[in-house]
Amino acid sequence: GILEKIRLCLIKKLLPDLGDRRKYHEEFASSTSFHGMHNIVHRQSKARRVLWLLIVVGCLAIVIWQICSRFIYYFSWPTTTTVVVQYVENVKFPAVTFCNLNRFQAHAVSNLKEIFLIWNIVSAILKKFAMEDKYSQELNYFLLGNQNFSIKDFTRKNGFYLNSSTLLECDFFGKPCYPQDFEHVFTEYGNCFTFNHNDLSARRVSLSGRGLRLLFDVQQDKFTDEPTLGYTDAGITFVIHSPQELPRFDGLGLLTPVGMHAQVAIRQLKSIIQEYPWGECKPDIKLQYHKIYSTNGCLLECKARYIQDWCGCLPFILPGNGTECDLLKFYKCVYPAVYDIELKGLCTVGTHNSTCPAPCEETDYPTTVTYSNFGGEKAIKYFSTKLKKSPEYIRQNLVGIEIKYHDLSYKITQQQKALTISELLADVGGQLGLFCGASMITIIELLEYIFTNFCWMCIFLLLKAPEMPQWNNPSQNQSTHKEEKRGIQEC
Repeated sequence: GILEKIRLCLIKKLLPDLGDRRKYHEEFASSTSFHGMHNIVHRQSKARRVLWLLIVVGCLAIVIWQICSRFIYYFSWPTTTTVVVQYVENVKFPAVTFCNLNRFQAHAVSNLKEIFLIWNIVSAILKKFAMEDKYSQELNYFLLGNQNFSIKDFTRKNGFYLNSSTLLECDFFGKPCYPQDFEHVFTEYGNCFTFNHNDLSARRVSLSGRGLRLLFDVQQDKFTDEPTLGYTDAGITFVIHSPQELPRFDGLGLLTPVGMHAQVAIRQLKSIIQEYPWGECKPDIKLQYHKIYSTNGCLLECKARYIQDWCGCLPFILPGNGTECDLLKFYKCVYPAVYDIELKGLCTVGTHNSTCPAPCEETDYPTTVTYSNFGGEKAIKYFSTKLKKSPEYIRQNLVGIEIKYHDLSYKITQQQKALTISELLADVGGQLGLFCGASMITIIELLEYIFTNFCWMCIFLLLKAPEMPQWNNPSQNQSTHKEEKRGIQEC
């Protein structure tokens, strides 16, 4: 009885008769904003109806093809790159870090070849380095006899220093600068010194062709490196970088040999990279010990975390606040840990799924370097008299470096999305309007029409479904059977 009531309700209230359904279809074809539908229904000529049907189907196929192609293009995450040159009245001057190619004072390492080996182990944290096995035995002897030895204190005290005897001249945009304007920093070259480390607001250039001019005395007789280990050069190496970033010499350092004058013309290049999946950067990554994100700073912090977990200490050359590693831990644990990090790829750089992806915004300083011999004959005599040194000493020890902006401009290389969501919707809407005259309202009308017909079809299938068998008690079945028999006999 309940099923029959449901069936009657569906027939009377939800499923209209055939005439009403035909009328609904005709009204939809007449009133819909989907162009061409009324021509298919209301044309009297069958040929014209077929023609309009072909036109509508063809336009619909073109629309589907165009929309699918736009979605495929969008999900390929395309990008475009724009290059803009901005000219300004003044531009910030970058930080410049200077190092002597000879790391240590000669008197401190005259009988200590192990110092160079120890420093190689320390600098292996910053760059790939493999120590030869032939030096391991003498290094072990030194470590056993000097367990309280601090390579950090030794390098700071006996490495290259910057004072009035090594920095003979310093001029920034017409104003004198002094050794106190440079900040000490440890790199793979030992003691190094950074100019403009605080990014002071006054350190701006308002005229191209002038900048930082320095004259160094490398004092070859006082500083030395170990030639048997491959350190044979003499001069100054420097790297130009953003004031908020750490200097990175591995493959980026510029060399100026003794007796030479280097003129360095720089430009400022800003690179803006899109986040994943359009680009390779991740904007939400923050560094703990650096103001701005950089791949080099991220790489150093990653190595610091692994080394601190494995060795229970932190090398002084890495950022962090952990307990400083002594020499024995440097040799027994830190050096193998760095090799293990490189071998297993625990700290990777580059793509979005690496440990240290590319930064979303980066500032570089492309350089053009030209060289000339330092000083003519009169200049050599002048410095020889001023410094009370021989002309040969001037040629073998003085290094001139001049760093200036090529012009007052900076270049912005920006990676942009080739197709945004709004542009994708505009493309889809344009294709629908061009070929079908459809809009969002039209799509809603079609969805309503399809949904209504789907509901009618479901109701129709329910009504045509076979009836469910009714199971009654056996006693009732027997009594019914007897009554039927009596009725037959009476008849």
